[in-house]
Amino acid sequence: MKTIASLIGTAALALLSLSVHAQAAKIDLKKGAELYGQVCVACHAADGNSTVAANPKLAQQHPEYLVKQLQEYKSGKRANAIMTGFASALSDDDMRNIAYWLADQKGSTGFARDKELVTLGERIYRGGLTDRRVAACAGCHAPNGVGIPAQYPRLAGQHAEYTAAQMKAFRSGERKNSLQMTQIAAHMTDKEIAAVSDYIAGLR
Repeated sequence: MKTIASLIGTAALALLSLSVHAQAAKIDLKKGAELYGQVCVACHAADGNSTVAANPKLAQQHPEYLVKQLQEYKSGKRANAIMTGFASALSDDDMRNIAYWLADQKGSTGFARDKELVTLGERIYRGGLTDRRVAACAGCHAPNGVGIPAQYPRLAGQHAEYTAAQMKAFRSGERKNSLQMTQIAAHMTDKEIAAVSDYIAGLR
């Protein structure tokens, strides 16, 4: 647990630095909207509320988190051939403009679909899995899934399929850009991942 706490502290400091830098830079929301329309709209919808379960909803996401992900796609720290191609064409200013424009869009609501799993999902999200030292999701992402600005992403309303895919990618080591999430997902079964992902989809 000390290791996870240390990782949380390190991540928080890094994202705080990013947030301060973003505040110092001039954000151009008009430019962000234009770039989004050119680069992102086909997969993530006009307002950032993707209707395709494989593509994440980005509307109302914390801009610091979005910038971090784009930078890590560009550097190769987060692997995805499609996103690496798009991110590589963006400057840091472009990324900030897009991210802050998306943060200004209203996120759409979702809903849990599996009544048999949602109780398990709620239990994990709110209380974790103490026998395996899996912390409650709510501790970092807030009870209602809105996350913590500059530290942890908004999850509320996210497609369950996308959330589950990312947790499995963390578990397998395919996604390498959050050691904290890798350590958490490593101790979860497919059923537990499906349950918490379904519960998250219904948070609002």
